[in-house]
Amino acid sequence: MQYLLKEIAAVWKLDGVDDEQFTIQYLVTDSRAMVFPEASLFFAISGPRRKGIDYIADLYRRGMRCFVVDEPIETSDFEGAVFFKVANTVKALQELAAYHRSKFSIPVIAITGSNGKTIVKEWLHQLLAPEFNIIRSPRSFNSQIGVPLSVWQMNEQHTLAIFEAGISTRGEMEALENMIQPTIGVFTNITDAHNEGFLNHAEKTVQKSILFKRAAVLLKASDCIEAPIPYSGKFFSWGILSANDLVVVEVKKWNDYSTLTLQYQGEVFDINIPFTDAISTQNTLTCIAMMLYLRYTMAVIQERMMQLQSVEMRMQLRKAINDCYLLNDSYSNDQFSLSLALNFLKEKSGDQPASIVLSDIVESGQANSLLYEEVVELLKQNNIKQLYAIGEGMVAYFTPSIVQHLPFAVKLFSSTDQFLNSVSYASFQREYILLKGARRFEFERIAHWLELQVHQTVLEVNLTAMVENLKIYQSLLSPTTKLMAMVKAFSYGSGAGEVAKILQQQKVDYLAVAYADEGVALRKAGIHLPIMVMSVDEQSFDVLINYSLEPEIFSFEILKSFQQYIKKQGLEKYPIHIKLNTGMNRLGFDKVELPILAAALLNQQAVKIKTVLSHLVASEDPAFDGFTAEQCEQFTMACSMLEKALGYSLVKHIANTAAIQRNAALQLDMVRLGIGLYGVDTTPNKNLKLATVASLKSTIAQVRKLSAGETVGYSRAGKLERDSVIATVRIGYADGFNRCLGNGVGSMYLHGAYAPVVGKICMDMTMIDITDIPMAAAGDIVEIFGTHIDIATLAAAVGTIPYETMTGVSQRVKRVYIEE
Repeated sequence: MQYLLKEIAAVWKLDGVDDEQFTIQYLVTDSRAMVFPEASLFFAISGPRRKGIDYIADLYRRGMRCFVVDEPIETSDFEGAVFFKVANTVKALQELAAYHRSKFSIPVIAITGSNGKTIVKEWLHQLLAPEFNIIRSPRSFNSQIGVPLSVWQMNEQHTLAIFEAGISTRGEMEALENMIQPTIGVFTNITDAHNEGFLNHAEKTVQKSILFKRAAVLLKASDCIEAPIPYSGKFFSWGILSANDLVVVEVKKWNDYSTLTLQYQGEVFDINIPFTDAISTQNTLTCIAMMLYLRYTMAVIQERMMQLQSVEMRMQLRKAINDCYLLNDSYSNDQFSLSLALNFLKEKSGDQPASIVLSDIVESGQANSLLYEEVVELLKQNNIKQLYAIGEGMVAYFTPSIVQHLPFAVKLFSSTDQFLNSVSYASFQREYILLKGARRFEFERIAHWLELQVHQTVLEVNLTAMVENLKIYQSLLSPTTKLMAMVKAFSYGSGAGEVAKILQQQKVDYLAVAYADEGVALRKAGIHLPIMVMSVDEQSFDVLINYSLEPEIFSFEILKSFQQYIKKQGLEKYPIHIKLNTGMNRLGFDKVELPILAAALLNQQAVKIKTVLSHLVASEDPAFDGFTAEQCEQFTMACSMLEKALGYSLVKHIANTAAIQRNAALQLDMVRLGIGLYGVDTTPNKNLKLATVASLKSTIAQVRKLSAGETVGYSRAGKLERDSVIATVRIGYADGFNRCLGNGVGSMYLHGAYAPVVGKICMDMTMIDITDIPMAAAGDIVEIFGTHIDIATLAAAVGTIPYETMTGVSQRVKRVYIEE
């Protein structure tokens, strides 16, 4: 749908806007996601570090002319632009979405709960799609900004909407309810997730229930919600008690499926589901309850349940064939999610070529001509070089007369089978590939074909979690304090290139690496941020200059050699960083050397100091706060001495991750954020709610039953005291799993339980005791560290630190990058 500006102005009760030159079809909150400038409205929403209005000049240059602001801006600089001045841009966005929602009278399902919202939404879409043209929230768009963007996608062709709503504290649900205005509610469960925003589970239940105040019916999982739900309408419940509408009589688990024995309206029936874990069973029961409420026959429910497919809720970036990267986003396929995925692809690929394998977009409600015109524009805006189009719809649209005018190549295939039978591995070389397909096209077959088939042990790096952690630390900084992100040692083992790209997108000020080779790799990955190299020698000078890397200078020998090299190259004022020793006694100039250092930097044009830094010894430990204060005092005095001698001010930084949190006085001009980015809080109190970034996972290779008295592994070190079931996991000390974790010191997590390590850890394999985890089987995924096994706890078990554990993960372990 499109809206004239005067209609939008009326929503906000604004006068004087009657410009009919523009009609608005798209709402934009992220300047990077803008595709159709002439039909878009930008909401200048400010974050903790940057104002929303800071992006307007760039958007105006790119053709956008309509903006919503809540801060003063000089509008005369933007000829022909229209500015809506509101009290709060987020509230204005929500009000416009609520107005749009009021245009429709179709059924709207709203889902909330602590967990399972996205899974239930996606499964309901799979189950109900044959009868309905469904609009649903893309990914996990369930926040104060995500919900209005989701609701805005509703149009006249849709016959059912499914939206999820998530809150993290009291007082947030009212706005979401006003936008979604559900007719049917789904309450999945209440758990400890986001407990910090509520007094207790009862208050959390009350706050989430606000979503359903206008709903005609509320489906709830009675076994998963203990507190009373303040709702006056009709309930449809499921659970083990006979009072429920849908009664769970029994759950039988087999090797790869479960049989649910259920009772509904006096009849007992069995339904097979293709899952065996408890969480999937709960989510499936919620979907069955919905289908029963919507009066689906038992035969249809039984048939469709076995067709349910697991939902991968996060975009995954994996290493692929021929030095390619594969972005698998076959999670949904519509214009909005395509736009999100293309934006992500553009950010990741940088200057490298990018291709897309795209299926027909089904059930869009648009004529193919209009639909694929929009798709073409999206591909143009995101610099796609090659489109592999799969499906009869695109085969019909992309005629030779259309293809010849496109800036990208097009190859057409009527089906996934034809693609797999026609395209060779050689077609993809050193590029980024986006996989985006509707479920019926079975793009998982293409993903398996394209992925580099290597070691099954993987290190998952959650880039969304990393951004959350970055914002937590940024919120502790004063507005003028800059931030240098540490990406040395392969970004603490997480993969420097992808981590640096996400940090560049988040506009950190600086990156730091240990060696020049690491900086070169970042430049080749498309990183243009300034990069400080912390350990340089004469052999690396050429590389520093060729790749615009800035050396940390810590000795007179290095300073003199670098100055001479710069002079020979005919360069001037090359940026350097001066390292001062204030107590670490590792690298850096001592206090007594400062007069000589100042003299060496005066009356020369070869180099210019960019920053001055020092290294704190124990900023995380309260027992050494006195020494930390001494270090800071020495540092500030030394910097003052240098500034006075040189005649110009210097950017100063001494605070590391722990100091950012514990001592605001140490922030100075810039801070260096390291291990905290990766979700590790090294301070004693651990007050920050950091998200887990890195998860090391592997799979079970084999399961065997052994009798009491038998032994496991080398040297017969693992002697069994009972009849046991032992699983062999595909990870060993060559992958970075410390040998000291053997013989019960370490454990792995699977199926909601912890399995202790048995015997010695081998080079490539480790054995664990799964006797008390009867559902465990070959092929199951196990967690070595991550969400359930804290990396700090794992490191402490063998007397080391999280830094060593993270950086010790072998390079043969595949890194998988995910974004939620």
